[in-house]
This record gives sequence, structure tokens and C-alpha cells, in this order.
Amino acid sequence: MNASTEKILIAGSAGSIECAVDLPTDLPRNAPVGTAVICHPHPQHGGTMDNKVVQTLARAFLQLGYRTVRFNFRGVGASQGVWDEGHGELEDALAVIAHFRVAPQPWVLSGFSFGAYIAAQAALRLAKDEDLACKPTRMVLVGPSTQRQVMPTVPADTVVVHGEIDDVVPLSATLDWARPQNLPVIVFPGVGHFFHGQLARLRTVVVQQLQAVSA
Repeated sequence: MNASTEKILIAGSAGSIECAVDLPTDLPRNAPVGTAVICHPHPQHGGTMDNKVVQTLARAFLQLGYRTVRFNFRGVGASQGVWDEGHGELEDALAVIAHFRVAPQPWVLSGFSFGAYIAAQAALRLAKDEDLACKPTRMVLVGPSTQRQVMPTVPADTVVVHGEIDDVVPLSATLDWARPQNLPVIVFPGVGHFFHGQLARLRTVVVQQLQAVSA
């Protein structure tokens, strides 16, 4: 994301997982308030940890004081392995979370498109863990893949953002998923799946949503 981004490899079930770590620069000694893990969009449709929406989410979390961790799913970039229909990709996310989560610090789980689906699945898996510290403090899902994947129920305080004219995941699909949960969805009018021209606004909204709860 910038010159200070640290690229490291961690162990995953299919081999090495490539990660990019950034630290907030405006805190004493770069001391983060917690960790934010961000999952990228579909690997078979060009999704990588350098996707602009993923980087925008990282910048939002950095502004809030979090250490941010982006990573490439198996078979993408320097991550080893091959596409595994979402099953192995979930294992990748869980491996990244286990490696970077620092108890008892809070941590945030986020994702864009297919990455939002993986993030939601990871939260569901972690919810079954007896260690409460494993559960994310908050979740932020942008353009979640609610049409092609079966999205699980998510915590009531999950931040969900969707574009009104999303041509990849129809807004109606996300509303149909959110409605039975009474889950609010923040809709960007006239905006498509990739939030072209609206990334700065997306960053601001994410920061505002998380600040509003912590204030």
C-alpha cells in the first residue's frame, strides 16, 4: 500500500500465505489499538489483496488506529496452493487470524465481495470457539457476495455497505439476506460494485460507523 508496508509469508494448510501488514503512523511508537484482517474479492475474477476497495478498508482501519493485515488467498500472488471453491480460502483466513490476533486486544474482521463472504464464514466458525477472545470485536462487509454464496447470519452490529447499482451482486440480494436479520444496510446511491469515484467516501463512512460505537 505504501513504502512502509511489510510483506511477510506465514504458514497455511496449502503452503505459504502472502500477507501485507501496515501500522498506524499517528500513534506513540506506532502502537495499534488492535488488528484488522481484511479479505479480498474472488481470486478467479482478479481479486487480490491490492484491490482498491480492500486498500480503502485498510486505510480506514489505520485511521482508527488498527494494525491492518491484508493477505492473498491460495494461488494468488506469492500464496501457495490452488483455488478451493471457498473451503480452502476460509482456512487461509482462519490461519491469518490465528497468526496475527493478539489477545486481549480487540480485532476487526472485514472483507469485500467474495472476501465478505469468507469473513462472515470465519466469524461463524470462530463463534463456536469457547475462547471469547477469538471472536471479532466488529465486522465490516462491503458489497458482500449474497447472490452466489450462502451468507451466514452475522452479528447485529456488523457494518454492511452496498452500492445501489451493483452489477456484480444486486442490492436486492443483499437486502433479502439482511431483512430476516433486521440488519441495516448502508446504500451508496448510484454506485456500482467497485465504488468507483466513491472510495474516499467509503473510507469516511467506515470510520464514522466504527467511531460512533466506540465513542
